[in-house]
Amino acid sequence: MPNAGFTIATLAKSAGVGVETVRYYQRRGLLPVPPTVGAVRRYGEADARRLRFIREAQAAGFSLDEIGELLALDSTRERARVRTLAGARIAALDAKIAELARARDALARLASACAASTRGPCPIIEAFDAPADARACAKAAQPPAKR
Repeated sequence: MPNAGFTIATLAKSAGVGVETVRYYQRRGLLPVPPTVGAVRRYGEADARRLRFIREAQAAGFSLDEIGELLALDSTRERARVRTLAGARIAALDAKIAELARARDALARLASACAASTRGPCPIIEAFDAPADARACAKAAQPPAKR
């Protein structure tokens, strides 16, 4: 990066986000607002690293509030709290993976039922078209997926 620093557009592009996203993170207190040099604000490599951290933490499923806490904890070196946040995130990801596996198994059963017969309505379409309470009853009546 040049010594003169980045413009907000260059910073945003380097992290694959829009300028408005950078401004939003600034309003949330996740990114500092640098002083103006002439008529333009200039961002440094530390800002680019912080923006990349925010994006990676979001990809891992952390909320912006949690990311703010992680950023604050970084300066205190409070690793126990960071581990607690990471553990909670891992548990949430495991729960989501289990939910997705159940959804996949249910869809596989529906696809098999659809392939088993050409008569009557397609079980896949019926399942997705049914009211939510009927889907819940049908789901409860189905045998648990074998592992």
